[in-house]
Amino acid sequence: MRSLRVRFALLLGGTALIALLAATGVLWSIRLTENVIERTLAAQHRLELLAELSGRLAQYGFAAIDSVGNPDAPPEALSVTRDRVDQALNHVDDAIGSGMATSANLEDRIQYVARTRPLANVRAARAMLDRQVTLVRRETDPDLRKTAMQGALNAFGAMTGPPLSLLIEAERRSMTAGSEAARTLSQRLTAAALAATVLALAFVGVLYRSVTRPTLARIEEIRRAAGAVGSGALGTRLSVETRDELGLLVANFNRMAARLARREGRLAADRAALEDTVEARTADLRAANERLEMVDRSRRRFFADVSHELRTPLTVILGECDLAQRSAERAAGRMVDYGPVFTTIRKRAQRLKRRVEDLLRVARSESGQIELDRRAVSAVEVLTDAVDSAGSEAARRRVELVLEPGDHDIEIAADPEWLRQVVESLIDNALRHATGLTRITVSLSEHDTPQGRRAWVTIDDDGPGFPAGGDGLFERFRREARSGEAGFGIGLALARWVVERHDGAISLGKAEHGGGARVVIDLPSLDDGVAPESYGAGHERIGAA
Repeated sequence: MRSLRVRFALLLGGTALIALLAATGVLWSIRLTENVIERTLAAQHRLELLAELSGRLAQYGFAAIDSVGNPDAPPEALSVTRDRVDQALNHVDDAIGSGMATSANLEDRIQYVARTRPLANVRAARAMLDRQVTLVRRETDPDLRKTAMQGALNAFGAMTGPPLSLLIEAERRSMTAGSEAARTLSQRLTAAALAATVLALAFVGVLYRSVTRPTLARIEEIRRAAGAVGSGALGTRLSVETRDELGLLVANFNRMAARLARREGRLAADRAALEDTVEARTADLRAANERLEMVDRSRRRFFADVSHELRTPLTVILGECDLAQRSAERAAGRMVDYGPVFTTIRKRAQRLKRRVEDLLRVARSESGQIELDRRAVSAVEVLTDAVDSAGSEAARRRVELVLEPGDHDIEIAADPEWLRQVVESLIDNALRHATGLTRITVSLSEHDTPQGRRAWVTIDDDGPGFPAGGDGLFERFRREARSGEAGFGIGLALARWVVERHDGAISLGKAEHGGGARVVIDLPSLDDGVAPESYGAGHERIGAA
């Protein structure tokens, strides 16, 4: 058999045939059993009718004696018993005729003929007794009537007794034969069932050995091979023994395993190449990081060296300006007054010194340590210094820089230089990175919040505003992509760190008028009841973020 379909069709067909034969055998057994039971029940029914007929005949005899012995008795009693006898005879006749007259079995028809003759004799005896009773009732002599009636009854008994006994014995023999037939049928059916069971088991065994077991064995072999391939044994192969559906499945399995083996080989080669590439790129990245660290260390040294180198001569210049200014004041009558000149020199030198101090702070913040000198200061003073420092750059770029100090000054606890540098850096960022800028507004206001009274420093401009996701600008080393200038300042990351060290917060948003950029610095106000004495004049060294 080349196809599994044929095998499974044979298996199903054999199973269906066994089921059909079993059903046929069951139905045939049920039919035979019903026939035997029906014959036995029919014989029992006829026997009961014969017993009833015997009783009716006895009642008829007593009624006949009563009618003869009592001339005054009503004739209806004899007529009623006679009708009952006739009715019982009809019942027996119907039972015998319905069970045997129409039967296809020759033995049943012979039995029917054998039973009708005794029944006819009983009918004749009943008719003869009826005529004799009529004749006896006409006799007037009591002795003769009694003698005649006794003779009639003896004749009636002689004519009905043997036929009834014959019929009863025949029905008894029929019941006994039915019981024997049922017992024989049960034995035959038991033997047939055992034989059918043995044949069915043998047939199922043949089907299992020829169809089911070989198929299951091949399927199990394929399952083990699939498990081996799944465990990584890609060299597993199966032998193609047949050309049926399982043979095609085995061939496809072998092709799949071969393709997986080839693909695994290519994957291993690609993995090795990828690992080599990753290793090479990692080495390049490590070298690049080392170069960046070297550049960063050089940049930090540059800031520190430049700050140190510029700070010392500037200190000397400022000292000399002070001496020259005092000398000019003492010789005011004999020389030109150089006071305004020296004042300008000092102002410019002070601004340069402040710038150098800013550079030094940035350099120190890069090293990870920042010194904060927090004390009670005027917020308007800090903002004025920041605006003055950025004023020249704003004028050069033709940008209007405006300070709006608010209704009253606000006292805050802060390091004035760091806070000034933060505000100046935010102004510088706006000047350098906002295209089309015409106005920058620095304002100061005070607000009541659930955290207490707060001082808000707001820097607004009329530029294009911050890009989407502007909060990412607070990340270290983050620069806006459209910026084309190398800005100078502490950067937003350091600005936020400084503000947070002042117990404040910094946020980016959109200006109320013009849609430009807005930066808000939220700081606690000393007007809220915080004692300025709690912030000493000493320095606080805090690790930078």
